[in-house]
Amino acid sequence: MATAELAKNPANYTTLTPLTFIARAALAHPDRTAVIYGDIRRSWAETYRRCLRLASALQALGVGPGDTVAALLPNVPEMLELHFAVPMLGAVLNAQNTRLDARTIGYMLDHGKAKVFFTDTEYHQRAAAALSDCRQPPLVIDVCDPHVSEGRRIGRISYDELLSQGSEEFRWQPPEDEWHSITLNYTSGTTGDPKGVVYHHRGAYLNALSNVIGLGLPSGAVYLWTLPMFHCNGWCFPWAVTAVAGTHVCLRQVQPERIFEAIRAHEVTHFCAAPVVLTMLVNAAASTQVHFAHPVTAATGGAAPPAAIIEAMEKLGIRIVHLYGLTETYGPSVICEFQDTWAGLPLAEKAGKIARQGILSLSMTDMMVADPATLEPVPRDGATIGELFLRGSTMMKGYLNDPEATAKAFAGGWFHTGDLGVWHPDGYVEIKDRSKDIIISGGENISSIEVENVLYRHPAVLEAAVVAMPDPFWGEVPCAFIAIKQGQALDEEEVVRFCKANLAGFKCPKKVIFLDELPKTSTGKIQKHVLRSRLAAMSA
Repeated sequence: MATAELAKNPANYTTLTPLTFIARAALAHPDRTAVIYGDIRRSWAETYRRCLRLASALQALGVGPGDTVAALLPNVPEMLELHFAVPMLGAVLNAQNTRLDARTIGYMLDHGKAKVFFTDTEYHQRAAAALSDCRQPPLVIDVCDPHVSEGRRIGRISYDELLSQGSEEFRWQPPEDEWHSITLNYTSGTTGDPKGVVYHHRGAYLNALSNVIGLGLPSGAVYLWTLPMFHCNGWCFPWAVTAVAGTHVCLRQVQPERIFEAIRAHEVTHFCAAPVVLTMLVNAAASTQVHFAHPVTAATGGAAPPAAIIEAMEKLGIRIVHLYGLTETYGPSVICEFQDTWAGLPLAEKAGKIARQGILSLSMTDMMVADPATLEPVPRDGATIGELFLRGSTMMKGYLNDPEATAKAFAGGWFHTGDLGVWHPDGYVEIKDRSKDIIISGGENISSIEVENVLYRHPAVLEAAVVAMPDPFWGEVPCAFIAIKQGQALDEEEVVRFCKANLAGFKCPKKVIFLDELPKTSTGKIQKHVLRSRLAAMSA
C-alpha cells in the first residue's frame, strides 16, 4: 500500500503530554474532589484554575521554556500543582529530596541552573545554607503550610502571594516536540555527586497511563501520597491519578497511624510505598492497625519486599503489586503482573511469586537478562545470573551535562541497570542483587537478597541487610546486619540456626552484627556501602 502521501498534520498528530490529563479532568469532572489535605478540599475545576494562575505568575517572573524550577517540598498540594504549572510554561521541574543535606541541595540548584526555588518554611535552615553556596542563587518562594508551626520565611514572596498575582485566563500550549524536557530528577549519588536525570513529556504521559492500567486505577480512584512526590516525580502518579480524575490525598508525614487512618477515613484505593514503609505498617501497634474491608492496592519497589512482609500486608487486606524501576526509567518499568493461577496457592508461596520483579510494563519496549560483556541473553532457567537491560519510550533522555555517563549507560543500544538477576521460564525476572552486592564465596554466587528474605521471616527481625565479608579461605562470606523488633530478643546463634534450617549452609551468615537501626538513604533504601565500611573498620 502506498502511504508516502499520507503525512502528519495538526489533525492527525499531536504531541503527547500529561498536561492534557488535568485539562480533561477539569472538563469532565469539574466538581469531583481532586485534593484532600487536612481540612482542605479542592475540586478539579479549582485545582486547574490554581495551576493556570501559578503558570501565569511564574511567566511574569520571567520563567519560560527550558528554565528549571526547583522545589524542596513535602507531599503537599503545592507540590502537586507544580507538576502541572511548570510544564505549562515549557519549563522543567526539579523536585528535590527533602532529606538531603544543604551541600547537595546547593549542588543541584547550581547544576540544574534553577531560576526559581520553592521551599517549605520547615526546611528554611537547610535551604538558606544551600543558597549561600550557590553561584547564581535562584528567586526563592516560600510555601507556608498552616499545618506546620515551625520554620520561617526566607524568600521574597510566598506561594499564596504569587498565586494571587496570576491569571486564570492563562492559556498553555503543548510542547512542539514531545521530546521536550518536563522534569529533572537526581540520583542518590552514593559514590559521588548525584547525576541529573532528564525526563520528557512523551515518557511522562506513557508511564502515567502504564501505571493506570498496571495498577488498575479506576475513574475516581483515591490515591494516598505515602510515596514522596520528589522520588521519580512520585513514580509519575501525579499525572496517573489525574488521568483518571482521581483524588490526591496528601500526607505530609509518613507514620503508620496517619496512613491507616487516612485509608479508612477517605476509603483510599491505592498507594505506593518503599518496603521500609510496609515494614512500618506490618509492625505497627495492634491498636493502630486497621484490617480493611474495601479493596486497597499498594505498589512497592526500590528493593524486593520480603515474602513475609507481602504475606502480612495481605492479612491486613492490602493487595501488594511489586514494581521495579530506577530514576532513569521514570520509576516503574517492570511489574509483577498477577496470574490467575497464583490465586489458589498457599499464602507464603503466592507471596514468593509476587516478590519477583516481573515482566515489562506497558510503556517499556524490551527487556533482557544478559551477559554484560557480550549482551547475549542468559537461558530462561531461573538459575543463570545476568544483568538486567531495558529499553523503551519511558527511558531518560540522559544525564544532564554528562555525555560520558550517558553513553556508558546506553552502550549497545540498551540501558544498563547494574542489577543482577535471573530469567524464569515464565518470562518473569527476579533480581538477585546489585552487581556490587553479590557475594562470591568459593566460586559460588550468593544473593544477599535471598539471605535477607530468610532473615525477615524470623519473628524478631525488624530490618536485615547482608554484605560480603572477606574470608582468607572462601574469598567472601555473608555477614548479616540486623535490627531487632522492640521487645524482642535475638542472638547470633539463633540467627545462624534459623538460616541453616532455611538455606544451604554456604549461604548462611558467618557473622551477625546487631544495630538499633540500619543506615538508609533519603528514600529509605538500606545503605550497604555504609555497612561495608563499618565492617571494614571493625576488621582493621
